[in-house]
Amino acid sequence: MITTAPSRAQKAALIGLFLSVFLAMLDAQVVATALPRVAAEFGGTGAYAWVTTAYLLAGSVTAPVHGKLGDVFGRKRVLLGALALFLLGSVACGLAPSAGLLVAGRVLQGAGSGGLFVSVGASLGEMFTPREGAKYFGWFSICFAVASLAGPVVGGLLTGVAGWRSIFLVNLPLGLLAVVLLKSLDLPRRRKDAPFDFAGVVLLGATITGFTLLTPWSIALGAAAAVAFVLVERRAKAPVLPLRLFRDRTFTVSAVLSVLAGFAFLGSINYIAVFLQADAGPAEGGLRLVPMTIAVAVSSAVASRIIARTGHYRWAPQLSMALGLLAMLGLTTVHGLPLVLSCLVVFGLAAGLNLQVLAMATQNTAPAADRGAVAAGVNLARALGSALGPVALGFAYRAGTHGVFLALLPVLALALVTAFALPHVPLRNHH
Repeated sequence: MITTAPSRAQKAALIGLFLSVFLAMLDAQVVATALPRVAAEFGGTGAYAWVTTAYLLAGSVTAPVHGKLGDVFGRKRVLLGALALFLLGSVACGLAPSAGLLVAGRVLQGAGSGGLFVSVGASLGEMFTPREGAKYFGWFSICFAVASLAGPVVGGLLTGVAGWRSIFLVNLPLGLLAVVLLKSLDLPRRRKDAPFDFAGVVLLGATITGFTLLTPWSIALGAAAAVAFVLVERRAKAPVLPLRLFRDRTFTVSAVLSVLAGFAFLGSINYIAVFLQADAGPAEGGLRLVPMTIAVAVSSAVASRIIARTGHYRWAPQLSMALGLLAMLGLTTVHGLPLVLSCLVVFGLAAGLNLQVLAMATQNTAPAADRGAVAAGVNLARALGSALGPVALGFAYRAGTHGVFLALLPVLALALVTAFALPHVPLRNHH
């Protein structure tokens, strides 16, 4: 546990942690610009559409598994294992001779990325007290913003200069650097003799997959799997996602808020991008997203500093949802590019205020034995919201982007009410 300024070894470990999660975030963004080349090489097969979906789905399904494994076997082992799996998937993608094997490689990559997101967050929870760690959690959002900005640019440059395979192979030197840096990560080693919850993992995976694909049959499958999952987890000796976590009001409210935030802030981004490209090409439309993305990083960094100084975080999700609601009200009424971009900057400020605050809140009240499960639960909730958002908003999109903005108003209003239900538990100065 770090109670003073980090040492040189601890700084190296922190760089390794954030380099790992940056690679995972970047790989979700960098592929988009390479997909036309992938389709051309593999004969225009429709399988390439799964290149992105397979990555995100595998990350969502495996995140709770990695969280549970970290709680049982120790965080550092699982983190290095997830990084190795991510790099193995990168090699498989870079050398894939067919679209099917490329998708299989993306599944491996995604499975590793799910472990990286969860393990890095939980590792910070073990390295720092909640009060000390607040400022470092803000770097998650900065990594997200930088990856969002750099992804399409890096993907386009690498694809044009060295071919689409290079966007995967470039992960190897950076990933190996992260492995070297993470050798200095000093976390408790532990081993608990507990049975692994295979049934829970399978049912949770089926639930996530069903609700992510969002077809009639998959939703029915997801609902049935969810019911079975609850029944199994109530009797499991070592559940992959302990239902007792929901007895903690902070965790329950944070999970609900994460679903709503993922739906509103991440689920709407594709429609916002299309809206900004309506009277411009993709390049100019992408540039119009830059102010909003910068606002995400700025608000997250500032909020993290304030929370670390004061120990109070409840204000951040409340302000986030209020600003998000204000931004959507503006987008449904204003006209002209300057006013639209101003509203999107406010929307970006709102998004940055909740990206990692809810993770901090749950880590603050979670028992040490459940730290990984709690981190996985919040990430899973946000992933579900992010998956549901695009599909649900697609029905509103039939009336144009204006319909999307209108549909987000009740979602953000509900999120604002929910934010005020978040308990006031000041961040602890001790574990």
